[in-house]
Amino acid sequence: MAKNTTTPHWDAAHLPNLTGRTAVVTGANSGLGLAIVQGLAQAGAHVVLGVRDPRRGETAASTITDARGTLEVRRLDLADLASIREFAADWQGDLDLLVNNAGVMNIPEASTKDGFEMQFGTNHLGHFALTNLLLPHITDRVVTIASNAHKIANNPRIHFENLNLTSEYNPVTAYGQSKLANLLFTLELQRRLTATGSPIRALAAHPGWSNTNIQAGNANVAIRWFGYFVNRFFAQDATQGALNPLYAAVQDLPGASYVGPDGRGEWRGSPTLVGRTARASDPEAARRLWTVSEELTGVAFPNHLRATTAHA
Repeated sequence: MAKNTTTPHWDAAHLPNLTGRTAVVTGANSGLGLAIVQGLAQAGAHVVLGVRDPRRGETAASTITDARGTLEVRRLDLADLASIREFAADWQGDLDLLVNNAGVMNIPEASTKDGFEMQFGTNHLGHFALTNLLLPHITDRVVTIASNAHKIANNPRIHFENLNLTSEYNPVTAYGQSKLANLLFTLELQRRLTATGSPIRALAAHPGWSNTNIQAGNANVAIRWFGYFVNRFFAQDATQGALNPLYAAVQDLPGASYVGPDGRGEWRGSPTLVGRTARASDPEAARRLWTVSEELTGVAFPNHLRATTAHA
């Protein structure tokens, strides 16, 4: 595990002045995403809430308090490549920070609009496409939300031979695969950025066990009830969980860093650098996943950067 470099009890009061900076937060209408928006807006940033339902997004934005920055709501469905392309095509100007937060967890078998298994399609492929389409605008960093599930959910691996888990679907397996993919994506994105000499950094963060509504759709009844129990008695709230991606978004950390809580089991606590499994650190798997993701989404690393990385 990486050395603990956290400021003791780091919280939103440690955020620098973000006036004049622009951020996009996906899945921003509730839970962790909304808490991330709250922190960024309080620090002065202009925050774009990328949400499936703009009406719900506007309602969520109205709950933000003490904002020194400004808020904007735009439609973005990470389970629909057409929506992702539309969002990116409409973007004008610089984008300092992209927070890839939207996600689904342990849900019954379902497919995205493009036919991908829903958890892999939303949690990984959707953000893969969005990030690459927005990269020409990004100036500072990309923070992708991962999970401890990459360590414990049925010993996750990338099922390259059957990414949709056809005929072998298990919601926990699918979620673990998608969260492992988030870390491999971050690893390969940073490799490519470094090879180009780009100052942009790719980082990942996980919120520990935070009391949000992401567990509500859990297809496994036993796990769902366990989640309710943990949420009630042990979980930290979304505001505390959001400190981890906020820390990743503003601290001077190396590219490909992974941030999580410093408490036992990384369930709760103050943000710090944390470790990941060997599978989440495998550069060959990361490159293979990138290639497959380009093929599936039809979205590639930007052309003006691509030539530099071809022989890196």
